[in-house]
Amino acid sequence: MAGIEVLILAAESMGVRSMATKVTTPDVSIMIDAGASLGPRFGLQPHPLEYGALSESRRRIREASEGCEVMVVTHYHHDHYSPPFDNDYIWTWSDRKVAEELYRDKVVIIKDPREDINFSQRVRAYHLVNFLEGISREVRVADSASLQFGETRVGFSEPVFHGEEGSRLGYVLMVHVESGDRSFLFASDVQGPISERTKALIMGMGASTIFVGGPPTYLHPSQMATDVIARAIRNLSDICERTGLTIVDHHLMRALDWRKSVMEAEIKARSAGNDLVSAASFSGRKEDLLEARRERLYEDIPPGNDFISWTRKRYEERRKTPPPL
Repeated sequence: MAGIEVLILAAESMGVRSMATKVTTPDVSIMIDAGASLGPRFGLQPHPLEYGALSESRRRIREASEGCEVMVVTHYHHDHYSPPFDNDYIWTWSDRKVAEELYRDKVVIIKDPREDINFSQRVRAYHLVNFLEGISREVRVADSASLQFGETRVGFSEPVFHGEEGSRLGYVLMVHVESGDRSFLFASDVQGPISERTKALIMGMGASTIFVGGPPTYLHPSQMATDVIARAIRNLSDICERTGLTIVDHHLMRALDWRKSVMEAEIKARSAGNDLVSAASFSGRKEDLLEARRERLYEDIPPGNDFISWTRKRYEERRKTPPPL
């Protein structure tokens, strides 16, 4: 993209839960959602290959952050920021040292920690803000704000639902970066989008490239109704028809048949001369949906006895002890 360089550092199609992205223009370097994690699935602890991917993602995020002046937190789920835990070797591989390396001396722009936020995210935000106030250059609330960095404008949406209207998972912010005649929209955890209001906001921004969290088809039908998934795919299809490049990832990539699920969107994109790709494809990487393959990984590449012994330790002991890989 002329005037805007987008570097996706981690994502489900690259083996971990994340949408960590660095955006660079001639005026500013911004990292959005500098987090990565693994998650529970199939009643199995993440496979050693997933922990390897998490370690590599952490390395890429840390190295990319060194050249960033601005860090953005769109919401307070642990795959979207790096929590200042005492330790956590089970899910995030984030602790106070990791968080300090990322956020020290940076301008940190955050989702409002008090308004339009559910209880669990409010608690997480409280701990993060207290930590940031001791190490960051500045902490700013982003909701509906517009910031100027030279000729680059960075706009933040109003809080939009994490998926469906009224979602108990709370709200997220979308980030719109404009430089020259190009623009990039980061729309994490909108899940398609499912919300018609969120779709209207996205369409109204007219970004030339969009990185959007896709619908969680892996939750269908037990936790997400057919009509909800259908609406998310229909909305995504309309966006792809209007957008030169749509990068879709995140929740969608927790299902191996993700491409079949969004075939309608891919057809609409191609018919309009546009593209729909995963984060891995955009980044020139092979797609590696490790979480979706977890059951197969345990069958095809059985972990060693040391790793299995680690998985059987008490939760707090595992949090403090890295898994043997």
